[in-house]
Amino acid sequence: MANLDTNTYEWFIKAFHPKSGLDLNFYKQNQMERRIRSFMTSHSYKTFPDFIKALDQDKELYDAFFKHLTINVTQFFRDTNQWKTLREVILPKLLEKKPSLKIWSAGCSSGQEPYTMAITLMEYFPQARFSILASDIDVNVLEQAKKGIYKEADFASTPPEIIKKYFTPVDGGYQIKEQVKRSVTFQRQNLLTDRFDSGFDLLACRNVVIYFTEEAKDMLYRKFANSLNPGGILFTGSTEHLFGMNHLGFKLISSFFYEKQVKV
Repeated sequence: MANLDTNTYEWFIKAFHPKSGLDLNFYKQNQMERRIRSFMTSHSYKTFPDFIKALDQDKELYDAFFKHLTINVTQFFRDTNQWKTLREVILPKLLEKKPSLKIWSAGCSSGQEPYTMAITLMEYFPQARFSILASDIDVNVLEQAKKGIYKEADFASTPPEIIKKYFTPVDGGYQIKEQVKRSVTFQRQNLLTDRFDSGFDLLACRNVVIYFTEEAKDMLYRKFANSLNPGGILFTGSTEHLFGMNHLGFKLISSFFYEKQVKV
């Protein structure tokens, strides 16, 4: 740190890492530096040391910045066609092999994705047993997820009958019902540094890795492969394709759905 110019990106990522646990070396520099400087400019900070000092002293600023960095943009049933494929192709394929599914929503943000998973299973596969782990690095969005209160904008892709059946109207939006909430377990997790559980049948990581370096993506997908059962499914986002990932043992079975191959 002492040998680095204090107003460089390299200085900032070294100073920010111990405060946040977020190693920005795993992220593409151009995109991430642009996001950071944009946030600083919008909050009238001109130098990295001044900004780091402000982050230490102002929790609201820190929380807003962390949320800005981790790009928490989601809604229920986002990318409708992908959820249709999950419902009509992927889940029947998995449930044909076993009646109980272990599911992980990695980078779950404020909970819309794992709750959408739970609602899909409850609505269309009422006999299925399942457990859903939902993880994110941002403790603030996890707290929001546990409360399960969402604004009207979160339901732009949600059928009205689903809203009526699985949510309760509250001021300014809706709260998810307890039977859905009980089916999801939330925990804080750093995808790039923490150890993962294993034995998953379905693993959703959607629109999370777009700012990761190629090396970080490769490492993460290796860890995902190890976490999935043979025949398990990795569900990616509309911005992500696993080109050149054959060495990990994944096979594309439908757009954005990859099956872990059984070793012979």
